[in-house]
Amino acid sequence: MEINGKIIELLPEKSGESANGPWRKQEYILETDGQYPKKVCFMAWGDKIDQFNIKQGENLVVSIDLESREYNGRWYTDVKAWKVSRAGDGAGESYQSDPQGFNSSQPSSAPVLDDDAIPF
Repeated sequence: MEINGKIIELLPEKSGESANGPWRKQEYILETDGQYPKKVCFMAWGDKIDQFNIKQGENLVVSIDLESREYNGRWYTDVKAWKVSRAGDGAGESYQSDPQGFNSSQPSSAPVLDDDAIPF
């Protein structure tokens, strides 16, 4: 799945230690274009933070994977970037990493909503 828009905020980088070793993540706020702009918080993990080198004010095309998990009866959803392209660069810079088995295409049974349609 891809989202297009402008980076309006870079949140502070977070890091820590897990059973698998050190980790770090960076979250970004992207505002979409269109009549009804939406704000989307997505994240990059580990070396992707440096590889993508995202700056505030950039217009980007971000390929993402969505993943939800349950913890103590509540559901949490992550929006993880696996590829970032600078918007308007036809053959320009594109930074991609292996989505590690994630399928970025939507299943054929998924409903398609117009940007102007309100789903509720």
